Amino acid sequence: MNQTLSFNPILEPTLQEILQVIKPSRADWDARIRVIEELRNVLRSVESLRGATVQPFGSFVSNLFTRWGDLDISIDLYSGSSILYTGKKQKQTLLGNLLRALKETGGWYKLQFVGHARVPILKIVSGIQRISCDISIDNLEGLLKSRFLFWISEIDGRFRDLVLLVKEWAKAHNINDPKTGTLNSYSLSLLVIFHFQTCVPAILPPLSEIYPRSAVDDLAGVRATAEENIARISATSIARFRSDKSRPINRSSLSELFISFLAKFSDINLKAGEIGICPFTGRWESISSNTRWLPKTYSLFIEDPFEQPENAARSVSRKQLDRIAQAFELSQRQLVSSCGRDSLLSVLTKPHISQFLPRATPFINAPSPSHNFQGLQPRLRPIHMQQQNLSWQRGQNQSNGILPMTASSSNQNHNQNQVRFVRPRGQVAHPNGLNSQRTEPRSQSQGQQQMWRPRSQRFI
Repeated sequence: MNQTLSFNPILEPTLQEILQVIKPSRADWDARIRVIEELRNVLRSVESLRGATVQPFGSFVSNLFTRWGDLDISIDLYSGSSILYTGKKQKQTLLGNLLRALKETGGWYKLQFVGHARVPILKIVSGIQRISCDISIDNLEGLLKSRFLFWISEIDGRFRDLVLLVKEWAKAHNINDPKTGTLNSYSLSLLVIFHFQTCVPAILPPLSEIYPRSAVDDLAGVRATAEENIARISATSIARFRSDKSRPINRSSLSELFISFLAKFSDINLKAGEIGICPFTGRWESISSNTRWLPKTYSLFIEDPFEQPENAARSVSRKQLDRIAQAFELSQRQLVSSCGRDSLLSVLTKPHISQFLPRATPFINAPSPSHNFQGLQPRLRPIHMQQQNLSWQRGQNQSNGILPMTASSSNQNHNQNQVRFVRPRGQVAHPNGLNSQRTEPRSQSQGQQQMWRPRSQRFI
């Protein structure tokens, strides 16, 4: 790979420049928090949703969203009790009630009710920075998967960086839209996980070593207890993996990982008929010999490791699979050529990214993490929305939420070997890294929760 990269020494700094642009700033975090608060205000006016809670999930919770990323929202009906599943008809009715309330309130745009989808969705655009939102009912599975992706991203910081770059690249090539038969963002994240499992030496373990079975199947009984058990098992497994001194360390650069990622899936259209991608085992798996996947009715099979044997790539069509493989193959070929910076950008991003990049002669050395471009904010620490009466709660005191805390995501900190769950005390993290004093929680009306943020990414 080093020999290949010698033909294009500006790829690495170009990737770093793109990351500086697409990573969310403090304003991007704050805007999404404001959207969530506005939705909570609307929810209080809907009689059929009194007592329900507004909970983000998806890339916002996993810290894998870009500045222009959508916001996934779950309206949780039974947030503090036993796990009860809501029927599709009831979900359609409740989303219809919410749709009417949003129209009456005003300030929301492009309202679209997708009631006959596998999971009924209400799609809206907020008046705040025109953030697109997908609202569903009781999407516990989505929240669980988002947390798993966050935990995985904390094992090695290159995972988050590559996911963000791959998403931007996929959008540039129009292969990141399940409505048109291409890949959804969750599938792209799973492909990056699989790449990190199968590169040499491996960066991530098979996900069966993090959680030994389908995690969604264990969402039963008392919700707080079920989620806490899943978190505890996962934390112990991650700590064991990180503390393994015999594990060889992969020191590949981001550009090497990106090119090898493209090369690995450049013939996916030829492989997909016989083998599927299984992040749970970390291996290519034969479809015909895998009883969980039969009968095979999909163009591409990427098994959801947290909800087996569901296919995360079920939306991919046969026609679009050929185009997806072509995008992988042509992009890999272009990135290892001796093309200039503008040509690299045309492969890696949509045109609008260029306006945020410096126009000076590109430098060979990668920029420091604190480097700003065009007034953008420095790289931020992850911020997480923790609902007061959910997930990491112990006892009846709602102000004592337990947060999953992991080590710094820098790929240089391979020797960290512990994952702790830290009880928030008197301070919460300010998005710019400065601690601000947290006021005592006030008595809150039903449906309102406090937003917790980790004080730090490192062990404390």
